[in-house]
Amino acid sequence: MSIKTKFAALALTALAVTGTIASTTSQAEARPYGWGWGVGAGLVGAAVVGSAIAASDSYTYNGGYRRCAWVRQYDAFGNFIGRVRSCY
Repeated sequence: MSIKTKFAALALTALAVTGTIASTTSQAEARPYGWGWGVGAGLVGAAVVGSAIAASDSYTYNGGYRRCAWVRQYDAFGNFIGRVRSCY
């Protein structure tokens, strides 16, 4: 699952949760609630997005360095074309 797919799923889930919370609220009251819920929701959202980015395996690191190697390239008929550097 790519990071774009994970991010899209997270955004859709956040939208669904927000809609559910908004639809189940009671009558509006004229009193300030403060920053507590907003800050808490922001921290939870940042933790979820941060863990999704950290879990993505777009690069493989070996001791802190990317592993790069020369890979042979062939055309559609199996003829050797040359080598290119590929980091995986």
